[in-house]
Amino acid sequence: MKKRISLLIGALALTLSFTGCGSKKELEYDETQLTYVTQFIIANFEVMDEEAFDNYRQASEYQINKIMSEANAPIEPEVLISMMDAWEAAEKECGEYVEHGEYQFEGSDSGVVVSTEAVYEEREAMLEFKFDENLNIESLDIAADYTTGEILKKAGMNTILGMGTVFLVLIFLAFVISLLKYIPMLQEKFTKKTEKNKTPVKEVPKAEVPVVEEELTDDEELVAVITAAIAAADESVSDGFVVRSIRRRKSNKWN
Repeated sequence: MKKRISLLIGALALTLSFTGCGSKKELEYDETQLTYVTQFIIANFEVMDEEAFDNYRQASEYQINKIMSEANAPIEPEVLISMMDAWEAAEKECGEYVEHGEYQFEGSDSGVVVSTEAVYEEREAMLEFKFDENLNIESLDIAADYTTGEILKKAGMNTILGMGTVFLVLIFLAFVISLLKYIPMLQEKFTKKTEKNKTPVKEVPKAEVPVVEEELTDDEELVAVITAAIAAADESVSDGFVVRSIRRRKSNKWN
């Protein structure tokens, strides 16, 4: 029994030793150097006005790198510009910067966070400077400190604005739906107006085929001649028949 307990304790100790070897060590850093960099940024931003910030934004990367290198605070140009934006946004939200307290350092295997509580004219805020594993500064985050009442007030305003927007959209949709009943009426009116403006098509009268009337010849002399000719051909008397009319054949027209 004692052997089993000792074996379990040994296995547990071995497991813990492997776990300790597998975990990453905390990054080593110099607080003095990090304090110098953060203090350099705060001191310069504090005295800079809007024009000075704009001049830095318009400067080239070479000029910014040269200035930072001479100040022994190597900061990438894009990182410096982003920190300037955060500083100006904080002053618009919290008022003009007044002072800050002591620095707090929080290290990890991926970098270091240097934080301090800052006082502005209108409210306090927390400043956080983040450094990467090479101890190069990555960003500056400034979080304004709001009271519980201000947070609730802001949340209430957001809720009212959101609900108000929803109700306005619903009212607008209801108004649009109420107008749908007029669409058939407008469509019918438009159709009638279109038909009224159309030019009526005149019917072309059908051409009447002229009826050619047969020409009748009432010439008595011609009747007598024809009667005599028929009687001579039949060797009969002309009193047995009477010529009532004479028709002209189409194939033998008179000239």
